[in-house]
Amino acid sequence: MQEAVIIVAGGLGKRLGSSLPKQFIELKGRPIIFHTIEKFTAAVPGIQVIVVMHPEFMGLWQELCTYHGFKESCVVCAGGEERFFSVANGISWLSQECAVVAVHDAVRPFVSEGTISRCFEAARNSGAAIPVVSLHDSLRQLDGDKSKHLNRSEYRAVQTPQCFDVGLLRQAYRQPYAAEFTDDASVVEAFGTKVVLVDGNRSNIKITTPFDLILAEALMA
Repeated sequence: MQEAVIIVAGGLGKRLGSSLPKQFIELKGRPIIFHTIEKFTAAVPGIQVIVVMHPEFMGLWQELCTYHGFKESCVVCAGGEERFFSVANGISWLSQECAVVAVHDAVRPFVSEGTISRCFEAARNSGAAIPVVSLHDSLRQLDGDKSKHLNRSEYRAVQTPQCFDVGLLRQAYRQPYAAEFTDDASVVEAFGTKVVLVDGNRSNIKITTPFDLILAEALMA
């Protein structure tokens, strides 16, 4: 059964305060995105890798691949204005043999092999699966100038990779774009499909802010 991963690398690094897109910032001497891709090629031998990025940075991608000797086989295609359109374009590049596909943030280089395996296995069985972790902080819901306590045991933080049957994901992404589509699971749920939750790994952080980068450097060390 052919499997694939769509690596969403459309970020511009604004919240990191960097002129370099966050996926190209170096960790341990290599761009973050290289670490991320290698997690999937190691966990799933023969996996098809599709990288979706802003067209402006495709030249930089090639330069970095050459400079760092990065030789993993990847299809690179253009992203869109929103994540929804980027993923939709990535789907169009999937091989005809692909049965299950993961969608993963380029700036989550610490996803574990166990998380990847659990997500793919659950998607093969159910059609749609996402990794989650429990919350440690207390939660409050805002309502104007008031707030109320929420039971954190009833909530989970969502990670990637989010894995799906390819036919299901293709159909779901034929829906018109909606602002509430914040991730792939929300697109699939709007199509009327239940999403199964599996255990993620707590170190699978998304590097978005300067603090995240400090934490990532500590994890990499």
